[in-house]
Amino acid sequence: MTALDDLVKLLDLEAIEVNIFRGRSPQENRQRVFGGQVAGQALVAATRTIEDPGRQVHSLHAYFLRPGDPTLPILYEVDRIRDGRSFTTRRVVAIQHGRAIFNLQASFHVREVGADHQLAMPVDLPAPETLPDFKTRMEPYKERLGPWFDRPRPIDIRYIDRDPFTRRDNPADGQRVWMRADGRLPDDPTLHACIVTYASDFTLLDTTVLPFGLSWDSPGIQMASLDHAMWFHRSFRADEWLLYDQKALSTSAGRGLAGGAIFSSDGTLAVTVVQEGLARIGLG
Repeated sequence: MTALDDLVKLLDLEAIEVNIFRGRSPQENRQRVFGGQVAGQALVAATRTIEDPGRQVHSLHAYFLRPGDPTLPILYEVDRIRDGRSFTTRRVVAIQHGRAIFNLQASFHVREVGADHQLAMPVDLPAPETLPDFKTRMEPYKERLGPWFDRPRPIDIRYIDRDPFTRRDNPADGQRVWMRADGRLPDDPTLHACIVTYASDFTLLDTTVLPFGLSWDSPGIQMASLDHAMWFHRSFRADEWLLYDQKALSTSAGRGLAGGAIFSSDGTLAVTVVQEGLARIGLG
């Protein structure tokens, strides 16, 4: 079984009651549940209560409330807020130890035909196939990364700009990566949306410290996701190359805000992402 198979299985929640689902975490040595996992599972839970298959998620807004315990299951309770003619709204609360650890609100829309305009995709970028994969790029830092280096990765991420270690002391206002699911997925747009939701949390918050020439492992940095918003504009496949163009928007008062545009390789703007997180710098 591949790492991608494990991710698909991770997103296949167990229905234990009407509007109540149970998810698990991978058997990995983590201090807390990965935020993208909770967001992806919560979106799955919301989608499982949508009766019209023609309604696809077009936006989600989420808050990370408490660190998740990776040793325990996560309970997802769905509130069917509204079922309208064109839009459906769901609220999902993720619960552990009897307390909410995550809250998501998602809206689903019947696809319509109308005027079309989008942000242009950056040009003159190297093709993803010409860039090293994670293990090749991070081989010089293998001992530094420890067990994390060998951890199975369902998402193939390839840095276009500097990697997290060589970017130190090289301030930048953003970063770009190519990413895709590492394998073939079924033709299910909901699954593709959930996997991109999972993947969107990997590198975005790191962008907020790039203007200072820092990375997530720099001394004296404390970082954690606070909230996460996504807008799904056009259809895409998560198992084909996607460009994630990320910008640092604001870092102040111990918080950092970053935005990202996700493009299909043909230049189609598929998803827009904005995330705010804890970005405390210089604690040491």
